[in-house]
Amino acid sequence: MTATTDGSAARTAAAEPILELDDLGVVFTTETGEVPAVKGVSLQVRPGETLALVGESGSGKSTIALAAMGLLTGNARATGSAVIAGTQIVGASENGLAALRGKTASMVFQEPATALDPLTRIGKQIAEVIRNHRDVTAKHAAAEAVDLLRRVGIPEPERRARAYPFQLSGGQRQRVVIAMAIANEPRLLIADEPTTALDVTVQAEILDLLRRLAVETGTGVLLVTHNMGVVADFADRVAVMYQGEIVETGAVEDVLLRPTHDYTRRLLAAVPRLSVAETAARPTAADTDAQGEAETVVQPVTESAAVRGPVTEPAALVAESGEPVVEPAGVVAESAAPVVELRDISVVFGRGKTAVHALDKVSFRVGPAQTLGLVGESGSGKSTAARVALGLIAPTSGTVSLFGTDLGRTRARARRALRAGIGVVLQDPVASLDARMTIGECIAEPLRIHRRDLTAKDRQAKIAAVLDQVRLPREVGRRAPRELSGGQRQRVSLARALVLEPRLLVADEPTSALDVSVQEAVLEVITELQGELGFACLFVSHDLAVVQHFAQHVVVMRAGRIEEQGSTGTTLLHPETDYTRRLLAAVPVPDPVVQRGRRAERLAALAAGRTEAQA
Repeated sequence: MTATTDGSAARTAAAEPILELDDLGVVFTTETGEVPAVKGVSLQVRPGETLALVGESGSGKSTIALAAMGLLTGNARATGSAVIAGTQIVGASENGLAALRGKTASMVFQEPATALDPLTRIGKQIAEVIRNHRDVTAKHAAAEAVDLLRRVGIPEPERRARAYPFQLSGGQRQRVVIAMAIANEPRLLIADEPTTALDVTVQAEILDLLRRLAVETGTGVLLVTHNMGVVADFADRVAVMYQGEIVETGAVEDVLLRPTHDYTRRLLAAVPRLSVAETAARPTAADTDAQGEAETVVQPVTESAAVRGPVTEPAALVAESGEPVVEPAGVVAESAAPVVELRDISVVFGRGKTAVHALDKVSFRVGPAQTLGLVGESGSGKSTAARVALGLIAPTSGTVSLFGTDLGRTRARARRALRAGIGVVLQDPVASLDARMTIGECIAEPLRIHRRDLTAKDRQAKIAAVLDQVRLPREVGRRAPRELSGGQRQRVSLARALVLEPRLLVADEPTSALDVSVQEAVLEVITELQGELGFACLFVSHDLAVVQHFAQHVVVMRAGRIEEQGSTGTTLLHPETDYTRRLLAAVPVPDPVVQRGRRAERLAALAAGRTEAQA
């Protein structure tokens, strides 16, 4: 068992289910007719047990989670039975469910932007959840809110409790949502992609926290996720969904190591594996001189990102003499000016004692047809650096060059013309898609702004083509964002970014909300289009396995500074710093036996560190 101890396994199996679904069905009524999202699903979650619900985007995972909490939208109709702690959810009144939510059962939502009030301070929102269900003073609730922020790993919790959601990073907002969900120690926790926006180190800490909650308080957990590494690390049992139905269920080791259904096998085959050099040290300059080899700039390729694997092989340019010319890693050829370049960029928010140094002397460049991965923990400055590159944040010092133009010396009209060559995929698709528009209108918006010469017919043709490219059916264009799953909304964001055929694609966690099979397809699309169009890509991610398979170069950030950078094959296989090595060690793998051993090693190292600190 993973979430439960061996001694409690028998008690868990004998206990009455805290959640029981029986023949649950959900149908959505849309403008194009009825869409069945869930078909006859039956499952149970017992106290102290974690059941992982996995499957591709649109398979019905999140719909089951919402139906179990009675949170389906008005155009949804649920049938069958969903019982939490003896309370029937299907058909229950809102008043009857209000007392249950937040106390008996809590939910961690997939997108924190929709779960947090943008006008209320973080600490007050957590305190409100506490006081809604417990008779405590405002002072006690405020102190407990700070303690909860500390438990979920938010630095400076006293100061962060006074912050608004927009002042936190995406990963920090997700941790706040988790703090709210566990505030009243619920008997059932439904977690819909709870670690999607988290870096690997914080993800490991959050899973340890949820695991302790399950063991110590007997909380049952329904975990909705596409991350098979998280499933291996945290779940006791797994239910695999496909097209609204459960196609396989069983113990985590049986399903992940000995799958019986073809779909489960395909799902596991699509999981990107992080390659790690076990013993080899990073080559030094002397080593490479002695061998007559050097790290090189990787030339643009058109193979699938999932197929080509980590880029480690040297790629040589041929000189007129016929001799190969090998360029050092991270250097753009003189004839190919960088598409975007940051030089000694520093960004400071606020003044005086409250000033926050978001970036400190950050420098990197991305050449044509190259992909640069920005990695690091939540709050390390990755997204801030990307926004500086876009010209959305003015640096306190340093210079930004976009398409050879210094952004600090350009006027508003010139900047607008430059931005026509940029496509952007933001971290949170809910915040970036207008709920009042159809999907087709959202995708058409960049065309209306930057391609005014196009006719309505031409726009519709481009919309249809780009939906095909991101593997979405064309009829999706007539639907509203709320009618799509989180992964489908992220693919819409990608479609909108690519519709202008950009010279630079800035992708801020573009695959964080995607299941592994769709993630593979999306990365294939980006790679193929990059080969055809030659655009540069600035790829912000906490998924080191994806970065290793997708990017030619990587920049590792920590606390606003660059920890190290270089070719992906060298930096992630032979890291120079302890920080990068810790990031790599925290990446979960989809093998419950291996993951259990890695978790034991990590916890032992943490315990040893605490012992040394006390000594």
